[in-house]
Amino acid sequence: MSARKLVKIVHRALRLAFVGLVIAHTLLDPGYPWWWNFLPIALSYGLLIVLHRWGGARDSPRASREPVEVEPPFTGRWSALNSPADRTPSHGTHAYAQTFAIDVVAEPAEGARPGFRWLWPIARRNDAFPAFGAPLLAVADATVVRAVDDQRDHLSRTSLLALMYLMIVEASVRDLSGVKRVVGNHVVLDLGAGTFALYAHLRNGSLTVREGDRVTAGQRLARCGNSGNSTEPHLHFQLMDTADPDTARGIPFTWRGLGVPRNGETFAAPATRTQAA
Repeated sequence: MSARKLVKIVHRALRLAFVGLVIAHTLLDPGYPWWWNFLPIALSYGLLIVLHRWGGARDSPRASREPVEVEPPFTGRWSALNSPADRTPSHGTHAYAQTFAIDVVAEPAEGARPGFRWLWPIARRNDAFPAFGAPLLAVADATVVRAVDDQRDHLSRTSLLALMYLMIVEASVRDLSGVKRVVGNHVVLDLGAGTFALYAHLRNGSLTVREGDRVTAGQRLARCGNSGNSTEPHLHFQLMDTADPDTARGIPFTWRGLGVPRNGETFAAPATRTQAA
């Protein structure tokens, strides 16, 4: 186990200890000062600060490097969200190797994708979104090193109330539960030369590949879903320097023929590659 992985595990364990102490203090009144409950959480973040500063455990990339050019992982008309073309880290954090990650949603036509609503409906079914079930393709000839699709697809979080629940409650629980619950169903491809591609939030039961399989560029891997820490059916795509998002650092990418779309940009990936059945 790497030092970075150990740090992540200890950090989560101390945060869980904090939650347990708060609950125990509330229910049992053990007799010690209430502020003692915060010792584990203080230790957890103190550990991160010390190791990030002096121990080489930073989540940010080690050094700048040229983007790796790969094929787009889909065909058709899509829109970009949380794009590294607008800022890095694109998702506001380097954690889970998200520095250069991008989210994309299917937009086959104007108005085809339901928009955000302040109050109602609180949530929508996944089949209301054109991205749900869209085929996802290998971006290069590669080897499958991770393949998970046993998690459920939850409803959308595209209203204010649902989004608050996701950000305040669900996201924290998923983060404490580990990277698998954050990325949901996912595939990781080894592209060679120390570069790995992560496809996150895949549809439950949609994988067409297994760990150890060799795939070719354009081959279908799975379908777009809404599992893990996700607001609506979409693809979260990123390149990273190891197969484990918990300890990896992000690598910049560019899609052949498309570049890196900016936030809100609608673009079309041509259907010229052969898709596996």
